Amino acid sequence: MSDKKERITIIIAGLVVGLLGALLVLAGNPANMGFCIACFIRDTAGALKLHSAGVVQYIRPEIIGLVLGAMIMSMVRKEFQPKGGSSPFTRFVLGFAVMVGALMFLGCPLRMVLRLAGGDLNALVALAGFVCGILGGVFFLNKGYSLGRSYKMKTLEGVAFPAVQVGLLILLVGFPTLLAFSAEGPGSLHAAVGIALGAGILAGVLAQISRLCMVGGIRDLILFKDTKLITGFVMIFAACLVGNLVLGKFNLGFAGQPVAHTAHIWNFLGMVLVGLGSVLLGGCPLRQLILAGEGNADSAVTVVGYAVGAACCHNFGLASSGNGPTANGQIAVVIGLVVCVVIGFMNSKKNA
Repeated sequence: MSDKKERITIIIAGLVVGLLGALLVLAGNPANMGFCIACFIRDTAGALKLHSAGVVQYIRPEIIGLVLGAMIMSMVRKEFQPKGGSSPFTRFVLGFAVMVGALMFLGCPLRMVLRLAGGDLNALVALAGFVCGILGGVFFLNKGYSLGRSYKMKTLEGVAFPAVQVGLLILLVGFPTLLAFSAEGPGSLHAAVGIALGAGILAGVLAQISRLCMVGGIRDLILFKDTKLITGFVMIFAACLVGNLVLGKFNLGFAGQPVAHTAHIWNFLGMVLVGLGSVLLGGCPLRQLILAGEGNADSAVTVVGYAVGAACCHNFGLASSGNGPTANGQIAVVIGLVVCVVIGFMNSKKNA
């Protein structure tokens, strides 16, 4: 793909994902949460009864769609490549840490942009922390950081994670009595299954083609002065901003924002953890889902780390709420930052 064509593809993907972020709110998703990888994985974990927080329990078809869309498109483009074995447990730990940071801020990098497009200025503080975390990750990359090479695996390993997503869809549609559903709160607000699944598949297809990554854009700009991926970041914001303005969903300010808090230090530090951990993983939560759909077992393990992290955050009082962060959550973020720094140093070349 030529550089010009690649840039156009990224622009289109960003515009569509940003517009979907606004339209999914209109269709029933929580405000400023048309798409949120962290929140939706957390809700799915709750629906599977991995945690008992009653307000965040629902299998989100958007996550299923993202994975299946990426798998379908990667097969069409002959890019489906089952592989893994690159420090899987370290990736699980990093995924857990990233989720701790995301649930401190109450959103992944994608929701950070959507919150900003909805007028939530707390996301500006989070963006500053996100960039600082990425700078920390770039520091380790410049020291030769690597989790080691991955290896070709059997097809079964590559299709296992998408198959699990199909299983979740069957549970949601065919056996809902086995699941937990929120009667109130963010988990009770959702688009119709078909709309949510279709939006996820479309976003998954475009993200697979464009390599869209919220972390990669800023990382590549810092490392290589390459602006292609960050263009997608900007387009998501622009499209969602226009959509929110047209739909009357724009509310500028810090206070009174949906599913958000104004503890600026912890919004900042939470996204420092997300940025740092995501660089060490090689991609943001959205990118990890797409890679898992392409057959990458290491990314699938990372997503499991997100899910377990989300469950533990709610089971042990680590997750923030609209009232702000908890003391347990603050401690967990600090521990997460220390863990990521240790992993960064331990996996860097000594003489780099």
